[in-house]
Amino acid sequence: MRDSQTMLEEGRVGEQRESKGATMAWVRNEVVRVGLAETLGTFVMMVFGLGSVAQVVTGTGAFGEFLSINLGFGLGVAMGVHVAGKVSGAHMNAAVSFTMCIFGRLKWTMLPLYIASQFLGSFLAAGTVFSLYYDAIYHYSGGNFTVTGPKATAGIFATYPAPYLSLHAGFLDQVLGTAMLLLCLMALSDQRNQPAPIGSEPLAAGLLVILIGISLGSNSGYAINPTRDLAPRVFSALAGWGPDVFKAGGGWWWVPVMAPLVGGVIGALIYKVFVEMHHPSVDKRGLGSNNKPESEPLDQLKKAAAAEMCV
Repeated sequence: MRDSQTMLEEGRVGEQRESKGATMAWVRNEVVRVGLAETLGTFVMMVFGLGSVAQVVTGTGAFGEFLSINLGFGLGVAMGVHVAGKVSGAHMNAAVSFTMCIFGRLKWTMLPLYIASQFLGSFLAAGTVFSLYYDAIYHYSGGNFTVTGPKATAGIFATYPAPYLSLHAGFLDQVLGTAMLLLCLMALSDQRNQPAPIGSEPLAAGLLVILIGISLGSNSGYAINPTRDLAPRVFSALAGWGPDVFKAGGGWWWVPVMAPLVGGVIGALIYKVFVEMHHPSVDKRGLGSNNKPESEPLDQLKKAAAAEMCV
């Protein structure tokens, strides 16, 4: 029986059993299917997320505020998981993919594919939002695409630190935010603890991103995702904002690239050490281990035990 890790947790590609009837599959190569799904899922997430930022910035508060951005990215994550979850796992975040490799849930050979797909999806989303909101950005900024200042618009695409934030404090900010993301994702997908109900995983992941945004987002925009930040930053450099996108904030650009990789591993490790490693084994519960998968929810194990006692 296939291990029943949920789409939020698994780094391995979801496998769907073929029906007995005839099926149509234009692309059967697993690598291609994963790449296409991960690219599209990331694209969907980023279009909604960046679009919400563009509305807030160019609308000067008339079309939303900071909460709108949190909702845009959070619900964008949920939709992205719906799009790609059963095919690629819908990581949509290089920190998630890297952490899954560290913990053996994704093959290292697949990591370049995931990162490239996420980068491409984010880059295309940045181009889409730029095209859609070009007139609004031009009108708001007077045609002067700047990275800093009262009419700065580069923040539509990538994150930049608040004026008061030092580089080392910003690094800690990104480490903590990503650690909370992976810690909670591990919990949501832990079938022997209190996982998200089947079918609610996308919503749970989206609500988690919203929660991080409204609690840990003001310092630097809570990128918590290397590919989400770097790809649109590269696009903005090519689209008219120039090399200043890499110079602003004391050379801030590398922080949302490197810090999430560190934070993701730390968060997942904390959950594993504090919770996952201490789950009682199935054998110790006296339920046997031949026919019951290790990942079976605890309430189901208890029901099975009760049934056996009645017999």
